[in-house]
Amino acid sequence: MSSNQLDKKSQAWSALFSEPMSELVQRYTASVEFDRRLWKADIAGSLAHAEMLAAQGVIGAADLADIRRGMAQITAEIEAGSFEWKLALEDVHLNIEARLTQLVGDAGKRLHTGRSRNDQVATDVRLWLRDEIDGIGTLLVELQRALVEMADKNAEVILPGFTHLQVAQPVSFGHHLLAYVEMFARDAERFADVRRRTNRLPLGSAALAGTSYPLDRERVAKTLGMVDDDGKPSVCQNSLDAVSDRDFAIEFTAAASLAMIHVSRFSEELVLWMSQNFGFIDLADRFCTGSSIMPQKKNPDVPELARGKTGRVVGHLMGLLTLMKGQPLAYNKDNQEDKEPLFDTVDTLRDTLRIFCELVGGIVVKPEAMERAARRGYATATDLADYLVKKGLPFRDAHEAVAHAVKVAIQQGVDLSELPLATLQGFNASIGADVFEVLTLRGSLDARKLLGGTAPAQVRAQVARHRTRLS
Repeated sequence: MSSNQLDKKSQAWSALFSEPMSELVQRYTASVEFDRRLWKADIAGSLAHAEMLAAQGVIGAADLADIRRGMAQITAEIEAGSFEWKLALEDVHLNIEARLTQLVGDAGKRLHTGRSRNDQVATDVRLWLRDEIDGIGTLLVELQRALVEMADKNAEVILPGFTHLQVAQPVSFGHHLLAYVEMFARDAERFADVRRRTNRLPLGSAALAGTSYPLDRERVAKTLGMVDDDGKPSVCQNSLDAVSDRDFAIEFTAAASLAMIHVSRFSEELVLWMSQNFGFIDLADRFCTGSSIMPQKKNPDVPELARGKTGRVVGHLMGLLTLMKGQPLAYNKDNQEDKEPLFDTVDTLRDTLRIFCELVGGIVVKPEAMERAARRGYATATDLADYLVKKGLPFRDAHEAVAHAVKVAIQQGVDLSELPLATLQGFNASIGADVFEVLTLRGSLDARKLLGGTAPAQVRAQVARHRTRLS
């Protein structure tokens, strides 16, 4: 049988049609150029299905042995790069099935008993995404560890904390970094939750209505590791929903969008901090580029690009939501369009996390520049207000008194701590010499020992907590 005849026979609907598919339609509908990355999941799902069919007596032991032998050869060919992917066979599933039939004959044709490409592809995507989620979870742990170590080294470093990008209060630079640890920890929780719903078996739902063959779906689920937190088989319970559901892909992309937004916020700060107007940090040369015309430039291209790629991932989320919004039950060809945005989201997030795990360790901190900036912004004004409240003044009155003090300090071009005691007492008579302990940046930092606060002692406690959690 020629290759073309084999390709035609591999199209399960070909006997019904009186003319071949046009080349234009063939190219338009084919997905093999991008869904071939599902090949491992497709083979794993097929082997689990074949083993179950044999156990249920639907196919014979000889057929199972042939299928295993054929799949082993196909695996070797794909890994060696010698497997011939054919556009005429449309997708990864038919390409593998056609090659299997070529290798083992009728046993390859029996493999599709009791299943459809509808439940097959839904299973493949879930299996593939489950493994990708595991890899992303590992990267999120590595990134958190890198930030925790950087935070520990910088627990005593004073950074001006900002609101509205205006100097607000002094914070520990370590405390600032731990804010991102909290964000990425939530991301990890979200991905773990998505994984639970992704790790459910659609196989056995066939095209949309289930099948009359005596399948053991729970056996297949166990074989593929599709189990719940208690180790029980996790199987999609409605055949219509099983083949048409793409919630798991949307949820994943939503979680990925949030993770990328967190990366983007961090990237924005890195870009700002590295600029000459701030000068708080420097990035290792390997994460930067120069200018083609300005020899003095060192551009933070990696954070900038991560910022840009965030829009790409959020766009994929919008695309998947729009893809699903008008689909009636059950499976529709529209769902072929779920793979490219999902694949690109995985690739973009994985690569971004991987590079940021390394980038964090290459940050050079400039404590003196940070502290100078904190002094310029009257960052201890709130501490003076709190001091007056503790002396018995209502907070609103204290707030007004300090505002007047800041105005005078601005006029004189000095920090609050540099105003004479007599001048400060002019704003409120209860101010004593002990006020200068309050007005120092270090005193402000050390005073905030409340759980979740910025005091270095609290930062170190949080570092210890995160190290235990991430170990």
